[in-house]
Amino acid sequence: MSDRDPEDPYTIREELPDPETFAALREAAGMTSRSIEGLERGLPNSLYGVIAVHDPTDEVVGMGRIVGDDGTVYQISDMAVHPKHQRQGLGTRIMEHLAAYVEETAPPGAYVNLMADVDGFYEQFGFEETRPASKGMYRRME
Repeated sequence: MSDRDPEDPYTIREELPDPETFAALREAAGMTSRSIEGLERGLPNSLYGVIAVHDPTDEVVGMGRIVGDDGTVYQISDMAVHPKHQRQGLGTRIMEHLAAYVEETAPPGAYVNLMADVDGFYEQFGFEETRPASKGMYRRME
């Protein structure tokens, strides 16, 4: 699926960035870094991913992906848009593609989760906070 409008300088493509581009985009967006080794191992295990490409420069300026077991658990992760290209609706367009994948592939009862770092964005896609029923937790390996 590609959404291309001749007036729009951006295209959303169903693919993942290479590890170096992925790492650079996370850094530009102010996200925690990931090792190239981890990305080389992890990216091929993604269930689905999309990138936003700035057509005039052919630069990858946004991304998002889904990880999980493709049956019971889906996690939306690594949503990022380069600061120079924010406020163009790219995050929404990326999320629309990710949400469509889940809608088309997830069986009834599947659990879809994410770690939100932007208030009020993911709710439009049907996500809600888990508290007080549960809380999100993490552990980062050193």
